[in-house]
Amino acid sequence: LVQLVESGGGSVQAGGSLRLSCAGSGFIISRNSMAWFRQAPGKEREGIASLDLLGGTFYADSTEGRFTISQDNAENILYLQINALKPEDTAMYYCAASNRFIRSLRSNDYDTWGQGTQVTVSS
Repeated sequence: LVQLVESGGGSVQAGGSLRLSCAGSGFIISRNSMAWFRQAPGKEREGIASLDLLGGTFYADSTEGRFTISQDNAENILYLQINALKPEDTAMYYCAASNRFIRSLRSNDYDTWGQGTQVTVSS
């Protein structure tokens, strides 16, 4: 079984912070290119941040410096730290993986996906 499971979402007020987790099962996160995506109702899925096989990071312009992608190799967990949350951050957040060396925020470049965790931000 190869599986990614997101957690850590919830309902928060604007200005708060969340730390989303993506746990790998039958899957070694540090040996894959990883990324976080989000999708709000009525909008296309957008890439937020990627983490390549060498630990290099890339962020979408829309993150405005408020997002940090990281991993804990020992625990086999990928994280997304979100600070200064805004109502427009409300979306379903997904983690994704590829066993190729890529630095991409294109959803079609990724092979394995979690089922998502909901983030809802109120003003």
